[in-house]
Amino acid sequence: MKPRSDYELSLWRRLVRFVDGETLADVERRAEENRESDAKNQQMADAEAEKRFEQEEKEDREDRKRRLELEHEKEAKSLLEKYKNWPKEHGVKIFGRLYAVMAVLLCAIVITTLLVTVSYLPEYGSPDNPNNNEVVEKYNKDGLYDTGATNNVASMILDYRAFDTLGESHVLFVAAVCVMILLRLELTKDGKPTDVKRAEEENDRLYEPKNDKILQLSAKILVPMIIMFGIYVILNGHLSPGGGFSGGAIIGAGLILYVNAFGFEKAKRIMNRKNYAIISVVPLLFYAIAKGYSFFTGANHLESGIPTGTPGAILSGGLILPLNICVGIVVACTMYHFYTLFRKGGM
Repeated sequence: MKPRSDYELSLWRRLVRFVDGETLADVERRAEENRESDAKNQQMADAEAEKRFEQEEKEDREDRKRRLELEHEKEAKSLLEKYKNWPKEHGVKIFGRLYAVMAVLLCAIVITTLLVTVSYLPEYGSPDNPNNNEVVEKYNKDGLYDTGATNNVASMILDYRAFDTLGESHVLFVAAVCVMILLRLELTKDGKPTDVKRAEEENDRLYEPKNDKILQLSAKILVPMIIMFGIYVILNGHLSPGGGFSGGAIIGAGLILYVNAFGFEKAKRIMNRKNYAIISVVPLLFYAIAKGYSFFTGANHLESGIPTGTPGAILSGGLILPLNICVGIVVACTMYHFYTLFRKGGM
């Protein structure tokens, strides 16, 4: 209980001070100390209150920050759940529609380009067409002199228009590669066959020869004759009807007959995947280098240095004979490779 303001001036307080020996100055000094103590306590209380307020404000800020982080995390999870299945639910549909639109647009562009190109061609059967008065006359008149080949078809496709034939050979090779990518049965990392490949090989044993004496005896007689006839057609392609495409097809048929008669195990000794890659790539590289060189020199009015030989001789026609050989090898390997891929998924 706080004393009254006039308590120190009362008679009772004066008597007490008189008995205790205190003076008024002592009373004032003690009152001043009390006031200073009260002021100090008040400052400490204010500082404590301010510190407590700052602490509460800091905790409030951290609490608000945590709530914001939780809200952001919740929103992020909500967006993740929302768009997690978007590619499967909507992306495939959008891609399919876009793919269809782009396919139609590409076809329209190609068709329009072809139609515009055709519109610039001369009328069919006109005597002024270059095909009637220049190209055919050039092939018939100068073909033997320019190429040394008595077969005008061979001189046209392997000399005048050899780049077209190079493209066709590459088309065969690329087609074989694409079919291999689609149908080839891979091995495991340690080189062992996968379950699918093992199953296919087990199934393929049903088609392997069962010691068919008639088929094997016929193959022993026919396969060498077929392959020799294919080689003859290739080597005489610049002299008579034939060439690399027809001769390669004949050799490919002989290889397929050999596989059906004696099985893949014996055929692998000659035609396996490694040998196929080498036999196919080397002729294409030789073809590209040889004709690239001759076309470059001819376009710049330089002599290629390749002799055409005596027309009618086996070693004539300049590069037509080796190019026929290259084409024949590519065609034969492609036919055999197609058969092995469709038969058992690889060589």
